[in-house]
Amino acid sequence: MYIIAGLGNPEEKYRGTRHNIGFDVIDALAGRHDIKIAIKDNLSMTGKGYICGEKVILAEPMTYMNKSGDSIWRLADFYKIDVSEQLIIVSDDIALPVGKIRIRPEGSAGGHNGLKSIIGSLGRQDFIRVRVGVGDKPDGRDLADHVLGRFGEDERKIMSESIERTCDAIEMILTDGTERAMNSFN
Repeated sequence: MYIIAGLGNPEEKYRGTRHNIGFDVIDALAGRHDIKIAIKDNLSMTGKGYICGEKVILAEPMTYMNKSGDSIWRLADFYKIDVSEQLIIVSDDIALPVGKIRIRPEGSAGGHNGLKSIIGSLGRQDFIRVRVGVGDKPDGRDLADHVLGRFGEDERKIMSESIERTCDAIEMILTDGTERAMNSFN
């Protein structure tokens, strides 16, 4: 079984923001595979089902970005998964151009507070992460305003395609492994 968690902030006002791209990917995966995200489970909204023949839990932590680790650790502990093999985290990345995808089997938080919280709660860095580029902040713009801001019209088209490619990448991780997905999508 895999836990696939998208990072974001739970309030409706954050839907569609750069920081909530993880939730957008989870919603797209759920739609593709007819999984309903409607169960409160270990500080997350979750849905259970199958993707590419693998049992999955899709999760959206309801703890806000900076406390994502509280939810992720609870889920991983409750379901007794092998974090290094069965946990996939989807997050935004300002270091990547809008729409680019980067998959890694481990690594640092790279300045991302949600990933930092997860690493701190799990006490380890070896979990699969799929980072989705949301573009760097323009000069003179506050970082929080940028990541909590919405995409422009041209960017929305790119991000719509990127969300679909990210779903494809996650499906490949499940069927062919992380290394194959890295070679195909990075």
